Amino acid sequence: MEGLMRFRTSYENLQILDDLEYYFNESGELRHMITKKPFVYNYYKNEYERNHTRYKILGDMITDHVYEILVKECGLERIQIPIDAKDEEPRSSFFMTKEDMNMQTSLLVLLQDRGVIRAGQWGQKVIIHHSLEKGTQIPYIKTALREYGSVMVLNPNDNFVEMKEEPQIIVKKEEELCASDPDGINGLFITNKKLLIPKRCSSSPEEHTSYIWDHFISRSTAKNIAFIAHGYGGLVFLDLLCKKRKEIMSKVSTVAFIDSRHHSQHQAKTDREIQTWMHTNCRSWVLSTKPLDRPTGSLMKIDCPKVSAGTENHELAPYKTLSSVFRFLTRSLKSRRTMLTRSATRNK
Repeated sequence: MEGLMRFRTSYENLQILDDLEYYFNESGELRHMITKKPFVYNYYKNEYERNHTRYKILGDMITDHVYEILVKECGLERIQIPIDAKDEEPRSSFFMTKEDMNMQTSLLVLLQDRGVIRAGQWGQKVIIHHSLEKGTQIPYIKTALREYGSVMVLNPNDNFVEMKEEPQIIVKKEEELCASDPDGINGLFITNKKLLIPKRCSSSPEEHTSYIWDHFISRSTAKNIAFIAHGYGGLVFLDLLCKKRKEIMSKVSTVAFIDSRHHSQHQAKTDREIQTWMHTNCRSWVLSTKPLDRPTGSLMKIDCPKVSAGTENHELAPYKTLSSVFRFLTRSLKSRRTMLTRSATRNK
């Protein structure tokens, strides 16, 4: 995962880019090309705006770099959505195994937390201050390809496209928008004098995930579909489960929640069928000082069994739990295969 990150043609602030000549060394650690030192946020003393802009550009460069790894190193294909988008229409995207999904018996879907992170990342701060190994989904993807055969990497935070216009034009549009559409129901948002246009079918993590379920995951012939959901991704999965209960319960065999933001009692309310399904098919790794995999939380059959993530760091939790998560998925997969085999034998 070593590589140089220079994308001068993609960015306008060349002065800041002169200070952003970074690369990932053999250990996947971010280092400066000349000094070999780690990234320092407060590069310009007491200049918050300048430092923040520099940090944001670095984040965009990391996103491009991780996308490149997903395609070139992991062999995934980037899929543009919506599939019926017109030529000039803003698109979102996600990544999936190139092979025909209908040829695979198992599928693993990765659903990340919310924020500035994009497909292939668990936590941007961890990538910057630790390594690609600890902050990206690459180790999960490689393990999934080896043990599952196929994988989908969702991109739930790729929701808007920014319109680059002069400040006075945006101010005028803001006044017009407030007068004609005070509630923003026509899908235009103005943030910090930037005009943001939602991407159709991906204007929110929930909509993005639902669209990919309807057009890709649900059409897969894989008999064993598993989800790994981190942070807000857990809430998004439960939202999908509540809206498409029968579909999800029939096709998804296992879910691993990592420091998840879902709340089954609030989202599913008193739906006992969902509560029972989650307790049977899901496991949640929670932040804790206890050793990895140590049981934690209530013994009551509410939500799903909880075990320690072996860390109190939210962004490091996926890295810390990788081996434990895949042990759980493997056991669940074997159990489901045995159940399906017995069922097929009885029906003969």
